[in-house]
Amino acid sequence: MRLYHAPASPFVRKVMILLHEAGAVGQVTLVAAAGNPMDPGTMPLDRNPLGKIPALERDNGTTLYDSRVICRYLDETLQAGFYPPAPHLWETLVIEATADGIADAAVLMRYEDHVRPEASRSPEWVAAQWSKVERALTAIESRWISHLAGPLDMGQIALGAALGYLDFRQPQRDWRGTRPALADWWAGFALRPAMVATQPG
Repeated sequence: MRLYHAPASPFVRKVMILLHEAGAVGQVTLVAAAGNPMDPGTMPLDRNPLGKIPALERDNGTTLYDSRVICRYLDETLQAGFYPPAPHLWETLVIEATADGIADAAVLMRYEDHVRPEASRSPEWVAAQWSKVERALTAIESRWISHLAGPLDMGQIALGAALGYLDFRQPQRDWRGTRPALADWWAGFALRPAMVATQPG
């Protein structure tokens, strides 16, 4: 398998954390890809017409894209068990979706500040994206801390990738201050070997 990859992407990191936790990094060849909505660069447009990564080229030549699709495929293929059976599955999927929404909003903030021409940038747009992040983090603090204390699953992995991206790209924003339980969880989770191995530099 070939994974189109950029280490700074929280969605790529999510896939890489899964591979590390499953002990399967050696089963995937990493292919560097870089670009953005204004300039697709070396993004695998022939593999993903949306011009996004990650994209996973399987051994039969077909390609999967979107991190949730890729993670479900790898989890099943590797029999990793990061998607628990129902009824716990639904909470895992909701946490994964919430974490992906955090990452998506943070990526849009990055694009607004570093990709769009300066004259076209909108502070209101950035503030609106950060509001999504804030609401999502508060929901996790109030609803799902007990789930995060349970066995490792894809919700936790996705959240780890999202929080890591916030610290990487938005270090000036204090998301921890009003969320002590989430901050404590993250302090421990960030030390996992899979998190350390995939930390963007």
